[in-house]
Amino acid sequence: MIDAPRRISNPTTALSLAVIVVALVMWWLLVRPVPSVASIDDGRPNKALLRGRADPAWQREIVLPGQWSWITNVRIIDLDDDGHNEILACDAGANRLLLARRLGEDRWDVATLAENLLTPAHVTPVDLDGDDDRDLVISLLGNIRPDDGVVGQLVWLENTGKGYRRHRILDDVRRVADAQAGDLDGDGDVDLVVAVFGYARGKVLWLENTGNEDFIEHTLLKAPGTIHVPVADFDGDGDLDITAVVTQDEEEVWGFENLGKGDGPERFRSRRLWFTHNYDLGGAGLVAGDIDHDGDLDLLLPAGDNFEYGHTYPQPYHGCLLLRNDGGWKFTVETLAVFGGTYAAAMGDMGVVLVSMFNDWTQRDAVSLVVCNRDATGPARFPWTPRPIAISPTHLATVDCGDIDGDGRDDIVAGSLHVAPPFDRSAAITVWLNRERAGQ
Repeated sequence: MIDAPRRISNPTTALSLAVIVVALVMWWLLVRPVPSVASIDDGRPNKALLRGRADPAWQREIVLPGQWSWITNVRIIDLDDDGHNEILACDAGANRLLLARRLGEDRWDVATLAENLLTPAHVTPVDLDGDDDRDLVISLLGNIRPDDGVVGQLVWLENTGKGYRRHRILDDVRRVADAQAGDLDGDGDVDLVVAVFGYARGKVLWLENTGNEDFIEHTLLKAPGTIHVPVADFDGDGDLDITAVVTQDEEEVWGFENLGKGDGPERFRSRRLWFTHNYDLGGAGLVAGDIDHDGDLDLLLPAGDNFEYGHTYPQPYHGCLLLRNDGGWKFTVETLAVFGGTYAAAMGDMGVVLVSMFNDWTQRDAVSLVVCNRDATGPARFPWTPRPIAISPTHLATVDCGDIDGDGRDDIVAGSLHVAPPFDRSAAITVWLNRERAGQ
């Protein structure tokens, strides 16, 4: 026989039970560990990643010194097609776009390409007007601090052969964090996908290029905190798709499948690819690439943004997640590395490079840059082995890989965003040249 449920007659007891139930629910939703976020006690010790020493096999050169620098984006690219790579950098502290050329051993020339760019966040090299030269599209935050006002812009620097002519593509928009280019509708010209970070309000936009410097704006997603919008053929069907990372109200990754037909937003089928209940994860970006070398494109999600806190202490769930592409818009999530304050990721022939913005900089040996390589002998949960490369400068917010010195091997460039002390290990832009011996 099933007993009839007993009625709790004591209101104090009922209230106590209700409080306990609510607390358990909140713990389940917000505090409990989730499969996609590593814990400090999982497998490999976290301490090996947070503290270390500089690797002498990587030769450090200071491209641009600076104690209170705000470098938000660096790109390695042969901008003038002379066979030698340069470095593009967004300097949000001075509201300018920089171009750095290596002149020789520890000698650099740094020039200003454009000024009066209000808090530039990202530079995208692309031939936007189809005249066979490389233009530059600049995403402007308008304010590096939280701001939900219409302060952002998207600026096109048209290459005239003698310089750059400035055009405003978007100026009635909240803070813009990223723009990526590609022919999304198959009509032969270059469209743009824009990450409007905003603050309480943001979105993902597709700007359809109609020619004559005109774009039609289509909203694909309304979500605050959109940082990056990689454009690539993620499903292997021959057209360009979109992915996006959202980091404000939610921590999630979205995919937008190009259906190859339809007008406006109907051309894309949206789906959420991943999310976490850990709203403090601190997603800091999204990078596309074939990480596991199986022929399709995976995603790297660096996570370690502590901007919303008054302290910058690294959290046990900081690091980098790998979203492995299994086909059919299914992604398996694994922890690539646990690394306090991880803020950006890049890929090169040396492996996956991660930089930290929010490590414990009160420790003199706190690591700011690591290289991760796949380790077949490592624990199943941690098949990647991270190696500390640098402990200075600190507060690294952006990173890229490419051959800077012309020796055929990828080097590393990183930029610092010094928004909090200490400021004693500072530089605006730093390069690490690969001097590792073969097989090392």
